[in-house]
Amino acid sequence: QVQLVESGGGLVQPGGSLRLSCAASGSMFSITTMGWYRQAPGKERELVAIITSGGSTDYKDSLKGRFTISRDNAKNTVYLQMNNLNPEDTAVYYCHFRNSYGRNYWGKGTLVTVSS
Repeated sequence: QVQLVESGGGLVQPGGSLRLSCAASGSMFSITTMGWYRQAPGKERELVAIITSGGSTDYKDSLKGRFTISRDNAKNTVYLQMNNLNPEDTAVYYCHFRNSYGRNYWGKGTLVTVSS
């Protein structure tokens, strides 16, 4: 079992930045990918960024250059640095891990609101 706890969300003005954190606990040895998804009001959940156990990263095309995913293996923590935020980035952001057996783990989410 893997437990995920997100933090770092909040209210930010357009053009501002936030860094989300996802602290993981439990059995990590079979985890293959770690990532962030988001779900805006009235919309489906979408992939934001992923990072593999090998360190490869991928992003939603429209977010490349503004968002950066990283991890600290010693702390079992994954981060999402978000810069130049705009109101369209308002959403609940979820941490997601997947293991080599295809099992998915989700955090409860952290709300990011971009508004003046």
